[in-house]
Amino acid sequence: MQLNREQLLAAYRMMRTIREFEDRVHVEFSAGGIPGFVHLYAGEEASAIGICMNLDERDKIASTHRGHGHCIAKGCDVDGMMGEIFGKSNGLCGGKGGSMHIADLSKGMMGANGIVGGGPPLICGAALTAKTLKTGGVAVAFMGDGASNQGTTMESFNLAKAWNLPVIFVVEDNGYAESTGSNWSVSGTQLGRAAGFGIPAVQVDGLDFFAIYDAAHDAVERARNGGGPSLIHGKLNRYYGHFEGDAMTYRGPNEVENLRRDHDPLNFFRSRVTDGGLLTADQLDAIDTSVKAQIDASVVKAKAATMPLAAQLLTDVYVSY
Repeated sequence: MQLNREQLLAAYRMMRTIREFEDRVHVEFSAGGIPGFVHLYAGEEASAIGICMNLDERDKIASTHRGHGHCIAKGCDVDGMMGEIFGKSNGLCGGKGGSMHIADLSKGMMGANGIVGGGPPLICGAALTAKTLKTGGVAVAFMGDGASNQGTTMESFNLAKAWNLPVIFVVEDNGYAESTGSNWSVSGTQLGRAAGFGIPAVQVDGLDFFAIYDAAHDAVERARNGGGPSLIHGKLNRYYGHFEGDAMTYRGPNEVENLRRDHDPLNFFRSRVTDGGLLTADQLDAIDTSVKAQIDASVVKAKAATMPLAAQLLTDVYVSY
């Protein structure tokens, strides 16, 4: 699919926003300003943006414990996200969800999820709703290589195919399920698993925004047109540990340094669009400067915001019918 300059600029801005957001959260968490657990998405930006740029307001996504990038890709407010991670009342969930349960249903972001493999069953429900109400909506379940081994995921594959649901399963394979290598713990292939359920599947370079965008375009079109579920397997990398504070002793010498130097999806994007004459380095540099200022401002707002009041602790927790 050929993207115009405005779309390319938007794609780069969102990828840069994820990177700047995650790098800043890393710094603030290290300084002791953020409560709870944090799992960072830096290095995987092309996947979230390549998928979600094919979605619209009808569509839903279910995320993982590593959910900040998916939030940004689906259009969640950055100030609200930062406030949520700081546990403040201006957060998307009033400061009660934190990093691992950040959500914005108004944007179709059904939430990060602390349960490994928890997203696929939820997204089957969202897809069933879209199919029943004939909204034309598509539902996307992001998962890691560890979640691909969960029984909930296999049951969701079966359900999505048996009911011909408009679902896309996205396996973001960063090589490690916490500290366990996927090349040791995942038998067979992700494509072979999908084939066992009769689900069309494709493997893409998870660092290549354009490859992911094209694969997602095909899968979304198939789902919207009644063709049922698809699976996209992206091979990518995370730059930080499984969680903030992870010593990463399971990774090889200079592994992360080499990945940042040679396997950066943002650098790949920059080279592709500047070498092709689609965008200029000055345009991309201006986005870098603008996004850094935006993230700086979001941190200032989060730190200045108030903590939730005791009377607010149970609001938005239970649905009122």
